[in-house]
Amino acid sequence: MTGSMGQKGSMGQKGRTEAADGKGPIFRYLMERKGTLRRMGGYLWKDRGLLAGAFFMTAASNLLALLGPLLSGYAVDAIEPGAGKVDFQRVFFYVGWMIALYALSALLSYGLSVLMVTVSRKVVRRMREDVFDRLLSLPAGYFDCHQTGDLLSRISYDIDVVNESLSSDLIQMLTTLITVGGALAMMVVLSPYLVLVFCFTVPLSICITRFITGKTRPLFRIRSGALGRLNGFVEEKVTGQRTIKAYCGEEMTFGQFAEKNREAVEAYYKAEYYGSTVGPMVNFINNLSLSLISVFGAFLYMMGMMRLGQISSFVLYSRKFSGPINELANIFGDLQSAVAAAERVFGLMDERPEEESGELSEKKRGRADGTENIKGQVELCHVDFGYEEGKEILKDFSLQVSPGETIAVAGPTGAGKTTLINLLMRFYDPQSGTILADGRNIREMSRKQVRSAYAMVLQDTWLFHGTIYENLSYGREKVSQKEVIDAAKAAHIHSFIMQLPDGYDTVLKEDGTNISKGQKQLLTIARAMLQDCRMVILDEATSNVDTRTEVRIQQAMGRLMEGKTCFIIAHRLSTIKNADRILVVDHGRAVEQGNHMELMEKRGLYYQMVEAQKT
Repeated sequence: MTGSMGQKGSMGQKGRTEAADGKGPIFRYLMERKGTLRRMGGYLWKDRGLLAGAFFMTAASNLLALLGPLLSGYAVDAIEPGAGKVDFQRVFFYVGWMIALYALSALLSYGLSVLMVTVSRKVVRRMREDVFDRLLSLPAGYFDCHQTGDLLSRISYDIDVVNESLSSDLIQMLTTLITVGGALAMMVVLSPYLVLVFCFTVPLSICITRFITGKTRPLFRIRSGALGRLNGFVEEKVTGQRTIKAYCGEEMTFGQFAEKNREAVEAYYKAEYYGSTVGPMVNFINNLSLSLISVFGAFLYMMGMMRLGQISSFVLYSRKFSGPINELANIFGDLQSAVAAAERVFGLMDERPEEESGELSEKKRGRADGTENIKGQVELCHVDFGYEEGKEILKDFSLQVSPGETIAVAGPTGAGKTTLINLLMRFYDPQSGTILADGRNIREMSRKQVRSAYAMVLQDTWLFHGTIYENLSYGREKVSQKEVIDAAKAAHIHSFIMQLPDGYDTVLKEDGTNISKGQKQLLTIARAMLQDCRMVILDEATSNVDTRTEVRIQQAMGRLMEGKTCFIIAHRLSTIKNADRILVVDHGRAVEQGNHMELMEKRGLYYQMVEAQKT
């Protein structure tokens, strides 16, 4: 067990990629974060039966190992100078007991390892499930303000750091207490005089360790930041490989990478260089204490105050005593890293989820949870909204849409078209004004009820790793194969699917990278057709298909969406000529309304946009 602690201690500095923000003594730091520690312990407490077993096995294993040096001393005392003066029977007796005790200790250590792996697996599973559940409940605006890489780091790397600390550092700390306490007690029994040596070496070792770790702690924070920036840069450039190659930017990109890589390597080197000084200093003090014990032990032996076997046992106990104390600083260092990681994880878990029913009364909330169907009448009354305070995107925006009406929203980039869709879906709520569905304020409805009323197709297609059938039926718990095939035929994708080796059972790679963009868009359109919704949102839905396919899709959608309220956002104005009404948005306001012919006759902004696309 002691050997495993040495290994853990040596890995402690390398594993410390994030350090604590707190300053001052370690215990004060931990007390300041007792709330985080309590929440970390809560995950372990759910497996308190296994944890109690682990504590018992730790105590038993270390106590058995502590008897070894004592038996070793007895065996040494059975060996006296001179021929024929070795009591082999006593030597073999004590050696046999040593082998038995060490073997049993090793067996308990192995069982402890298996037990802690089990506890570790359960803790990781529960913590990741809690974090992912919170991610799913967060509002859309949260993801607009936080990097995807940072969220992935919290749910993977940070949880691994927390788990490592919970599953190993806790046991290591208990091992340290048992080993140090037991070894100290045995040394006091063997020779109270030699114990005085540690009154000098232990405080010296602790002071040096705390001094060095205090100096290196900021370096590990810098290293963590540098590695994070490097990872973010690599993720960004790997995602944009096609653009980099198209603009012949490989050389410039490599230069940027080399600079960030240099910063990361320098930060890593400084942290590891100064952090590695702890080991040699600790080893020096350990060797110093061993030398002092040997010298003073020899004097005590010559004075007849100690036997040779007692000195041998004392030396072995001194190694067990000083090793864990010196490694305790490393254990606390790892625990600090785990606390810092836990704060990031719990910070995500403490984010406010989406409010199901807005800010209205409980009575109205109860009524919002009904199962009544939305017919498709939508009204926006004097809506003001901005993603940032003081920067309004929509200003005094009003719109009335009748059930079954097709509304096309057009306008220049940044006019507020996509923002309108975000408000209709309750991804965001307006700062002022109301949005009504069938005459009811959508704040009175649960977000789930509002969103289930819409089928949505976005310009950025989203397909997951799974079969084509699973992707098409996503969002429909009970759907027949015939319904799926009919939707695929209507979207003009059935023939392509049947040409694949496994048909509808063909497995798509992540984000559908093994099919073309147009085919991905057709699949998402078919998926939207399967939803039994009264309203449809198409945000640049035909931007990734050719003109011929686009015409067929428009015809199919006209049949399948008959009687449904449809919102279409398109920059290609040729795709919205047949809309019942075209709403032209500019600088957050509705500046024109009417069908295609009416707006062309007005010769306003819509006319200018159409003419510009012709040229």
